[in-house]
Amino acid sequence: MKVTKFNEELKRMDLQQLREILEQLRGQLFSVRLKTKTAHVKNNSEFKLLRGNIARVLTFMKEQALQSATQ
Repeated sequence: MKVTKFNEELKRMDLQQLREILEQLRGQLFSVRLKTKTAHVKNNSEFKLLRGNIARVLTFMKEQALQSATQ
């Protein structure tokens, strides 16, 4: 998924949905790490992609928390 589409989807989500996405992404990162220890991973760029997406979700969560605190 392109980054801009992912960002647009994240903007429309509420805090609970963002938490669910964060859990899914962290689970995927864990499984990719596990695969590297047990078998050969063909696509090493998955690490960078997953870490970047996790950072994006955390950023949107922080923005929403700050926004709700100021209101």
